[in-house]
Amino acid sequence: MKYCSNCGQPVTLRIPEGDNLPRYVCDRCRIVHYQNPKIVAGCLPVWKNSGGEDQVLLCRRAIEPRHGFWTLPAGFMENAEILEQAAERESVEEAHTNIDELTLYTLISLPHINQIYIMYLANLRDQNFYPGVESLDVRLFHEHDIPWDSLAFHSIRFTLEKYFQDRKQNHYPVHTHTINTHNGKSADQ
Repeated sequence: MKYCSNCGQPVTLRIPEGDNLPRYVCDRCRIVHYQNPKIVAGCLPVWKNSGGEDQVLLCRRAIEPRHGFWTLPAGFMENAEILEQAAERESVEEAHTNIDELTLYTLISLPHINQIYIMYLANLRDQNFYPGVESLDVRLFHEHDIPWDSLAFHSIRFTLEKYFQDRKQNHYPVHTHTINTHNGKSADQ
């Protein structure tokens, strides 16, 4: 950040009085510009096959980063949204899904990029989905067909791995996780 969004004057990175972290401060109007993590909300849409193995819906990305790689429908939360609305909106935007029964499933901290992923399990009501503008393709996958080597993000891999583990016990607790690639660590919490 170079300029104050309030008055347009240059800002200085310093620790403001009464604070303990460096912030961008405008020396003219004295506004402190706080920068906080971005929230990514999304879901793992599941098609429940009667008499068969459940399938999960993945989207092939039509945008950067990771163009052409597979992901779950997810994106940045908008102002004035609640989490469930953001997850459902992203699923509709990326795959035109009809989902219900959203249940909190994974909370993933990514401190190295200042993001928090919040993923929900969701029930696909029908198979009338199709790619949105941010998707090249949208498909249902059985576990053995997941393109594991072509997944876009570690957070998506973590969510899918937990789902397939939990499905064996038919128990889906909330999972928390931290992925921090700056120090090469990834740890369950």
